[in-house]
Amino acid sequence: MSKPLEVDQQWLERIAEQVSGLHYGHVTITVHDGRIVQIDRTERTRYDSPSQKQQAPSGLQQQSKQRESQSSGDALRIVQ
Repeated sequence: MSKPLEVDQQWLERIAEQVSGLHYGHVTITVHDGRIVQIDRTERTRYDSPSQKQQAPSGLQQQSKQRESQSSGDALRIVQ
């Protein structure tokens, strides 16, 4: 039978602190013997648009497409 979880005000504040301001990610609460022992926060950063380097000028786009068609499939390809 498992022990009931012991949560005091201090742990509630710690959990709220980790969750506040989190846009993308997760918070993991580790419990041992019915007591919270650890809180892990993993935050993700999402980018909606590609970076400046990923937006190649049209002349470079043609060159990369030519290289793509000539490659054997082992090279890094620019996907647009």
